[in-house]
Amino acid sequence: MAEFNLPANSRIQEGKHHRDSSNGRLRKVRVYRWEPDSGENPRLDTYEVDMDACGPMVLDVLIRIKNHIDSTLTFRRSCREGICGSCAMNIDGSNALACTRSCEEIKGDINIYPLPHMSVVKDLVPDLNNFYAQYASIKPWLQADSAAPDAERLQSEEDRAKLDGLYECILCACCSTSCPSYWWNSDRYLGPAALLQAYRWIADSRDDATGERLDELDDAFKLYRCHTIMNCTNACPKGLNPAKAIAEIKKTIVARK
Repeated sequence: MAEFNLPANSRIQEGKHHRDSSNGRLRKVRVYRWEPDSGENPRLDTYEVDMDACGPMVLDVLIRIKNHIDSTLTFRRSCREGICGSCAMNIDGSNALACTRSCEEIKGDINIYPLPHMSVVKDLVPDLNNFYAQYASIKPWLQADSAAPDAERLQSEEDRAKLDGLYECILCACCSTSCPSYWWNSDRYLGPAALLQAYRWIADSRDDATGERLDELDDAFKLYRCHTIMNCTNACPKGLNPAKAIAEIKKTIVARK
């Protein structure tokens, strides 16, 4: 049998053990930790958290750890309402928003990692610079040839309905970081989130740059690295379907040729 040795810095080590100061209903939470300036390997720290002293969501547990057990833990969070997308991370093996993932849904220990296949800034904070640059590259704003009207640009109810399931994206990156094609080609493949946003403007009847947008996307890597694996749709915490949006872009490109 072949044996493979991983580089030393790719191995996650067993970390420190922490226990809540209160003695309520304790539950083990294992959290990925990495200090960029330490020169050490990543580790998994174990926290015994009093579930009676915090809220029911995974984010509540992390805040409990941060405020009462280990102030060095680093993670992003903001709205706590599933709107901002800041607290996206890998929880119990799947990408999710920590603020909307209930601890009761998880059996056994709670395992928390940063979003997969992204460079890590520290602990649970991924580097999203490339992700946002790809979003900016699709020019996510209305491009109209006509002069701006005195009031809003009108569209029919039917045209407005075409944007449902597209505009609700919160750019949490759960979908893109669950996609194997994005793992392999994130330098050139735009990924589900950016392509969903691109189709949001292609489908908008008020936008006059459809041809230019399709020209930009008609690329072997930007668009066609999607192999309809569907991880993106399964991972979306807002219940959106990026895979369908990508398919619609492909259909639109074929239809105009």
